[in-house]
Amino acid sequence: MTFQQGIFYLLAAQLVFAAAMVITVRNPVKAALFLVLTFVSAAGLWLLLQAEFLAIALVLVYVGAVMVLFLFVVMMLDINLVRLREGFGEYLPIGGLVAVLLVAEMVIILSSDHFSPAQMPDPGALPAGHSNTRELGRLLYTVYAYPFEIAAAILLTAIVAAIALTLRGRKDTKYQNPAQQININPRERIRVIKMPSEKKR
Repeated sequence: MTFQQGIFYLLAAQLVFAAAMVITVRNPVKAALFLVLTFVSAAGLWLLLQAEFLAIALVLVYVGAVMVLFLFVVMMLDINLVRLREGFGEYLPIGGLVAVLLVAEMVIILSSDHFSPAQMPDPGALPAGHSNTRELGRLLYTVYAYPFEIAAAILLTAIVAAIALTLRGRKDTKYQNPAQQININPRERIRVIKMPSEKKR
């Protein structure tokens, strides 16, 4: 076993353990921290595959931004842990069935001839001036330009739909009407009230 294979098995075992702890631990803060460990382990696997840009993007975007937001929201909300523990056993059979189906699909796909070592091309050693970011950008904006634009349009539609679903009008909310504010009579803006002055004692 080479050194890279040992690092791969170590990171893969760490990733599987952290992913299992995310869905089994009861405390949501600990689950979010285990998810951070899962992302870091996946970033290490990306580094072994010589995809430095994807590894750095995974750490910066998910670990540095998304997980900080998750932790911020989880720690601000008053989550009832007792109710979370009550519903865990109810959905366990369905979750176990879905997990078994996913593992069976992965075994069937990986055991086919398409993923055998003979079918996988050997990229060989990359030159010194090779840039993964440049190669990724070239493929993304040339070969996969239309799928990339379609995915961007779908994500934009999802964002607009999420905002539209959560935007609900409240009856007790006060709104300003700029047209009424402009068309008002200037004399009605200020009302002068005459009051007698107080007498000095």
